[in-house]
Amino acid sequence: MADAVIVLALLFVAGCATAAVVNRDPTRQALVLAVLGTALAVLFTVLQAPDVGLSQLAVGSVLTPLLIMLSVRKVRRRSAEGKDGEE
Repeated sequence: MADAVIVLALLFVAGCATAAVVNRDPTRQALVLAVLGTALAVLFTVLQAPDVGLSQLAVGSVLTPLLIMLSVRKVRRRSAEGKDGEE
């Protein structure tokens, strides 16, 4: 039973990682990255490393996608301001 849960968690992580690579839009990549972080946290918990899972949940599921989203927003604002100034 435990082996089946580990295999399912690994397949879910592999699927999420593939989806993160395939997406071309940075916003969607950040959202898929959040799901990937959650999947990794579940995998670490299943592998009996709950401390690593909690760290992954905080950093990989929340902070990293949030920083990516804020960076994308800032870049898009600057590019929009640059276009307005050129006209």
